[in-house]
Parts: sequence; C-alpha cells; structure tokens
Amino acid sequence: MATFDDIKIDISVVLGAAEMPVHQLLRMGRGAVIDLDVAEDADVMIYANNTLVAKGQVVLLGEKIGVSITEVLMRRPDARPMRTDGPL
Repeated sequence: MATFDDIKIDISVVLGAAEMPVHQLLRMGRGAVIDLDVAEDADVMIYANNTLVAKGQVVLLGEKIGVSITEVLMRRPDARPMRTDGPL
C-alpha cells in the first residue's frame, strides 16, 4: 500500500515574468539584471505539478530563501481531478 511519503510533487514558485527578444537575452552576461513585472513586495505564485495552488511571500531564513504561504487557492469542484475507484 502506498503512503504519502511515496508521492512526489513538483513545486514551482514564480516571482514574476519578463518578455524580451532572444538576441537581448543572449547578450546578457554574468551580473545582468532582468526587470520583472512585479513590485518587490508582491505575492509569489506557488504551483504544484503546474497547477496554481497558493500565493505566498518570499522570506529570508538565514542564508536561505523560503516562501511563506499567505493564501491557499481553492478550485471549483468541477476543476478538480477525478478520483479513481482503486484502493486509497
């Protein structure tokens, strides 16, 4: 019987986005800065397996960076995946 410890989920955190021509990206070197379309205190979007599931804030944990979840996004029942009839 499978346990929750055996389930793998790909978590992605998106701070913002930018659009630029490829030639501009290729000219960027070490230390270049890409301006994003968000303010520094804006929420980040948290995705689980490419599905938006929550919003959060970036936090510093010593020398590491983390994300504090500020809102869990609920999906409509018809947007949720169907359950299988197999054993849980």
